[in-house]
Amino acid sequence: MPALNLLNVAGVFGAGIVAGTVNTIVGSGSLLTFPVLLGVGLSPLAANVTNTVGLVPGSVSGALGYRRELRGQRRRCLRLAVSSLIGGCVGAVLLLVLPSRSFERIVPFLVLMASLLVLVQPRLGRIVARRNSARGHDPQRTDPILDTTNGLTAVYGGYFGAAQGVILMALLGIFVPEDLQRLNAVKNVLAALVNGIAALLFAFFAPVAWWFALVEALGAVVGGQLGAVVGRRIPPRLLRAVIVIVGLVVAAKLFASW
Repeated sequence: MPALNLLNVAGVFGAGIVAGTVNTIVGSGSLLTFPVLLGVGLSPLAANVTNTVGLVPGSVSGALGYRRELRGQRRRCLRLAVSSLIGGCVGAVLLLVLPSRSFERIVPFLVLMASLLVLVQPRLGRIVARRNSARGHDPQRTDPILDTTNGLTAVYGGYFGAAQGVILMALLGIFVPEDLQRLNAVKNVLAALVNGIAALLFAFFAPVAWWFALVEALGAVVGGQLGAVVGRRIPPRLLRAVIVIVGLVVAAKLFASW
């Protein structure tokens, strides 16, 4: 167990605040906290599972901060919750049983593709909306393709989850005809469910560094509230630009670590 000294605690707490803020607005906050946990002396597996456990309260905090935008989306969230919970559970199990490098080759491509989808999302969203309108589709029901891709994203989120939020925003923007801020609220709920079910499994079957998880969680809760305040004030076009830029930076960082 690494030393729980003041410097380590301050570093993890500060990283938790920043990650909680970034996760609520965009996603990919785990890329900030994961290296910090490695830096305090945790093994890669311990850092990964501790990171997931520590960020769960921040995800919940961010979802609560966006509760105003969640009004009228209960059915949508409940439908997507099923695939999120199943996928998050599968991803967590894969992390515990597969070699650590199993997903590393494909992850950068997933993040890059999601960033490009966010960029062209308005055009794709209009195409899907016209198709659904022609079929008399209930806007509160989820598209089967979205259910499937959300489940696959949840598998990835339970396994590692770097830029999980970017991928979710790309999918929601294409298949759900809603304002970007309301989609961001749904994204926060789904991310909280994925991280929560994965954290539950890690609590029983993985080497969680509980003191560091607690410190990170406290920072992430603060960051979740900050992210909700800041994110709500960002205009839709700027928010989309931020999501794309963060996604491209994350993809570049992941490609560089090959």
